[in-house]
Amino acid sequence: MNKLNTLLDQLLAKVAHFDVENQQISQGKIGWHIEHSLLVISGITKVLAMSNPSEYKSKFNVAKFVVMTFNFIPRGRGKAPQTTQPKSEVTPENLSVHIAKTREKIKELDTMNGDLFFKHPMFGDLKLKEAVRFLEIHTKHHLKIINDIQG
Repeated sequence: MNKLNTLLDQLLAKVAHFDVENQQISQGKIGWHIEHSLLVISGITKVLAMSNPSEYKSKFNVAKFVVMTFNFIPRGRGKAPQTTQPKSEVTPENLSVHIAKTREKIKELDTMNGDLFFKHPMFGDLKLKEAVRFLEIHTKHHLKIINDIQG
């Protein structure tokens, strides 16, 4: 999970710029993108831990194939589910605390059964290894947006 921790380090480095925005790039400020990324990591980790491997359904999905093959999420294609949209005020203090809690969640991934899975709204069921890869791709996607907002 070193890649995810490295990505969290990059998010942490952006916390000081949490209130920077660029409406031409995104409707959300940098803090929104950081918090959203953290909510996704925490949420998927929680769902993985509660999943029942016997309910996993493997199915080919073109969108999943493209994203996982090219390590790229096109902008403007998806909408963040309500559960991954920041609900409380985004502050540097809140973000720093959430990053620390997310690091603890990432440690849990190392001890999980590889057959646990997460049901992605667009890609279908992702087993642990694929889910972690998705988390890396998704976090990189938002880091790119953050960098573009900064100019």
